[in-house]
Amino acid sequence: MKPLLLPKTLLARVMLLIAVLLAVAQVASLQIFEYFEREPRAEATALQAVTVVNYTRASLIASQESLRLALLSEITGKEGVRIYYADFMEEIEPLPADPFINLVANKIRQRLGQETIITVNHYGVEGLWISFNIGPDDYWVVIPRVHVERAFPWQWLGWAALVLALSLGAGYFIAIRINRPLHLLMNAADRLRNGEQPEKLPEGSFAELQEVNDTFNKMADSLAELDAERTLILAGVSHDIRTPLARLRLAVEMLPEEGCASLKHGMVEDIADMDNIIHQFLDFVKGVEGEPTHMTDINSLLQALHDRQLRAGRDIVVQLAANYVVPIKPLAMQRLLDNLVGNAYAYGGGQVRVASSISAEHIVISVFDNGPGIPDTHLEKLLRPFERLDSARSNAGGSGLGLAIADRIAKLHHGKLQLINRPEGGLEARLTIPIKN
Repeated sequence: MKPLLLPKTLLARVMLLIAVLLAVAQVASLQIFEYFEREPRAEATALQAVTVVNYTRASLIASQESLRLALLSEITGKEGVRIYYADFMEEIEPLPADPFINLVANKIRQRLGQETIITVNHYGVEGLWISFNIGPDDYWVVIPRVHVERAFPWQWLGWAALVLALSLGAGYFIAIRINRPLHLLMNAADRLRNGEQPEKLPEGSFAELQEVNDTFNKMADSLAELDAERTLILAGVSHDIRTPLARLRLAVEMLPEEGCASLKHGMVEDIADMDNIIHQFLDFVKGVEGEPTHMTDINSLLQALHDRQLRAGRDIVVQLAANYVVPIKPLAMQRLLDNLVGNAYAYGGGQVRVASSISAEHIVISVFDNGPGIPDTHLEKLLRPFERLDSARSNAGGSGLGLAIADRIAKLHHGKLQLINRPEGGLEARLTIPIKN
């Protein structure tokens, strides 16, 4: 069974519901009006017809038989009413299944007698045909249909359309008032999900949403306080750890080279790894949400990346697309690119290639390495914090936060970070950023 083709948004569904209800109400109102208006209209039509029949009969009875033919000719055509001699041996067409016509016929028979014959089409002439007799003579009175039928009230359709339009306008205004707090709540929740601090939701909204907004505001404040406390604690722990690490590094540097050069070199590298891990912890916890957004040329970032890597003695090739300025957080994007390139060197080895491309909707930056790649089942896992897969790549150390930080920055820019195994070997870290955030 196919699902109903309902609009996806709440506003559209509310408007559709209002429109359907108004249409049903309009149709019901017209039907009720028609039902209650039909009875008096049929009564008036029947009285009109009975009056014409009685007037005609009285005129014919009052006249001499020799003058009736002339009187019939004189009466016929008055106000469109016609009078004919009747022969009831002829075939008479039955009344149509029209509730109004049948109601008029019943009321006419109540006044003229049940033996009165009534039809609406005889000899191909349309009209209300009513029989009567004077002695042995039978007659037809034919009243034009225009006198017994009501013209369709087209003006009421115009008024109904106007009422429908005004009602839909009022309904749209009400729906917007109801939908706006929900949109604010949705946007605030989306910002909170992306690690940003949302603006406080208005608490003077509908009573049903006021408590929800108040609870959300308190939750956002609590999360902000918790994040600040976490950052402060980690910064304190980092400072407390780095102090003995600095003393340890100083002590190691003072060791003699003779007889313990390899041990000294290994301890220096271990201390550097520990310091780097602490630095990554701080980067991950602090985040980059507070950095303002600037219109930045992507090529300038990539060129700066290229220069930094060359100064570090690394083999890197950068392929630039056309210049394009987009709203980004420059320092955050710089950190993302550094993490991707550093990860490519740490696990891939050899030359690293960075290429950019521009489409109608996205900017794509890819970092290619020449490493062994990653099992497909672990591609998405490595974007999570503290996830590592050293056995799949190399024995390089790390905290497992570099790619997680890069993924967070990508999401902060409404972009997407993907790890893709290359068919020719190696790994591609593909960053896709929408041109319009």
